[in-house]
Amino acid sequence: MNLKTLTTTLAALGGLFIIYIGLAYLIAPQSTASGFGLPSWPEHEGTAFLAVKGVRDLGTGLVVFALLLTGYRRALGWALLAVTFIPAGDMVIVLSHDGSAAKALGIHGLTAVFVAVTAGLLLRERQVPAATNRPISRRA
Repeated sequence: MNLKTLTTTLAALGGLFIIYIGLAYLIAPQSTASGFGLPSWPEHEGTAFLAVKGVRDLGTGLVVFALLLTGYRRALGWALLAVTFIPAGDMVIVLSHDGSAAKALGIHGLTAVFVAVTAGLLLRERQVPAATNRPISRRA
């Protein structure tokens, strides 16, 4: 498997996963929130905050696919590097609010590593030079 195939697969899996998480927060926010790692989560009128997380995650996944499908692989690498802040921030939030350390490190920490590695691999890909419109010289 070459680097481009690997990075495409990793980016697509990451995009699909975060879209799934976003949809889960929009469709079943209470049951999905329990897996985040915090000891408590919004209920009743506060559940709109769970929808905000769902929209954020869904939008993040769509950005991954927009950049992947349009061929802006280097931009995707930089975007994923920036997006690494989200799961890393989630990890810090869970840890600093007496949440589950196992979930903070195992879910959010590993997600941050996965996204950062994917970003790094995308940024390491060699750029394919654009074709030039120079005439081909032929030797007789």
